[in-house]
Amino acid sequence: MKEEQLSPADMARMQLEKAARVMNLDPNLLTILRHPKRVVEVSIPVKMDDGKVQVFQGFRCQYNDFRGPFKGGIRFHPEVTRDEVIALAAWMTWKCALVDIPFGGGKGGVVCDPTKLSDRELERLTRRFTYTLMPLLGPDIDIPAPDVFTNEKTMAWIMDTYSIFAGYNAPGVVTGKSRTIGGSPGRREATGRGVCIVARKTLELFGETLENKTVAVQGFGNVGYHAALFLSQNGARVQAVTDVTGGVYREEGLDIEDLGRYAREHGGVAGYPKADPLPGEKIFGLPVDLLVPAALEGQIHSGNVHEIQARYIVEGANGPITPQADEVLNQKGVLVVPDILANSGGVVVSYFEWVQDRMALEWEEEEVNERLRKKLERATVEVKETAEQYHTDWRTAAYILAIRRIEEVYRERGLFP
Repeated sequence: MKEEQLSPADMARMQLEKAARVMNLDPNLLTILRHPKRVVEVSIPVKMDDGKVQVFQGFRCQYNDFRGPFKGGIRFHPEVTRDEVIALAAWMTWKCALVDIPFGGGKGGVVCDPTKLSDRELERLTRRFTYTLMPLLGPDIDIPAPDVFTNEKTMAWIMDTYSIFAGYNAPGVVTGKSRTIGGSPGRREATGRGVCIVARKTLELFGETLENKTVAVQGFGNVGYHAALFLSQNGARVQAVTDVTGGVYREEGLDIEDLGRYAREHGGVAGYPKADPLPGEKIFGLPVDLLVPAALEGQIHSGNVHEIQARYIVEGANGPITPQADEVLNQKGVLVVPDILANSGGVVVSYFEWVQDRMALEWEEEEVNERLRKKLERATVEVKETAEQYHTDWRTAAYILAIRRIEEVYRERGLFP
């Protein structure tokens, strides 16, 4: 299939099948893992502020629950598609298995432009979407979380709507909530923090440190901002950042906290006065040590992969590299730390949040961060060891580890009936 014809679901399937070939996976299990358990498409009628009714399209994919309840974010974006949601749910399945937490994979999305909706319209949209999915949600069934253009407030609306119909307070139905209503300390920063932890451990495994390593970050939302912040706090020089508005570059390194304040005040990084402007597409060609793509899927492809000069790519986003570009990077000797490892910090701390909600207690932030570090460092070591065992790249090794854990459950439980 030509690269331009690849959907995110095609990418996810190709990655799965490559790992299956390398590990000689049971064909029956591969047949099961190729397909999501359930994909729901719904219409969401919403009364807008002007009194007119607009109908939005929504999706929820529940990909696999062999290891536990479906887990995955809900995104609000004008380019959400059924295929994208399926791919993201599949990646979440492998991600949860890789870091060894008792969840399966899910994902949801609503086709909308949240920047053009008022707060009240977003609330009505979120609550109606939750109501429509009610039979499929629950702390032991399917547990949403924030994603692109959704946040703590969105999760509060979902939790409240679910709790009203359930007849009791159910904080465990979502993660990524504010601490006021049962969220975990450290959850907001967890994905970006995880990118830093995995990058640091990866370098350590090759006898290097983050000190004075140069970094470029594509995407400056929650993940990109916190990844850049923690990398800089650990001694790296984040020289370049781009977002939808443009990009900035400073050879000596950017002040990430200051850039973050500017971006919040001005709607993006473009025009930041303490750095040089950088066209967004130029970020991939910078001669940096680490490149962190933290935007959307398919950003590195056959059309720009040859520009890449970074020695390491640490995927903050899901699916930012196409399979064809992956092959080129492997041939060039670029180590790609895959999304299902690099950005798994968010779902790990979501698991910690879910556990705290179920136990009705709160851990200190230091404990959450330490548990996160141990989980991710262990997984990074396991991926490297598996890559060496199978003489393969880190993405395929991460898939092999994840699929092995799912396979163990499949063999123990059997296939009903």
